[in-house]
Amino acid sequence: MDVLINLIVGLHIIGIAALLGGFLTQMKAMGRGEARFVPGMLHGALTMLVTGALLVGLNQADDQPVNNIKIGVKLAVLVVVLGLVYVKRDEEKVPAAAFGTVGALTAANIFIAVLWT
Repeated sequence: MDVLINLIVGLHIIGIAALLGGFLTQMKAMGRGEARFVPGMLHGALTMLVTGALLVGLNQADDQPVNNIKIGVKLAVLVVVLGLVYVKRDEEKVPAAAFGTVGALTAANIFIAVLWT
């Protein structure tokens, strides 16, 4: 079970990297007001959602402790990110505020995962 959980954690990190990497590559364009949500950002957010749900289920099945409040907060943040990226994915130019919000919430989700014990 540990190997499977670690594999899913790796996929979860790849999803985070796709979302945050897409944001970071568009930061210069955000300064010019030309940023857009690239497809990798949507795929990264969806990967995070699916692998996060799998991680919760696998950890509960393995009788590992799961902090449901932390998971709920992380899920709420991810749903907001996913909603913004999904709704604005076809726009040529995304407002800097919406684009910055996605980056800030993604970073917040990472810090919640790492620092909330």
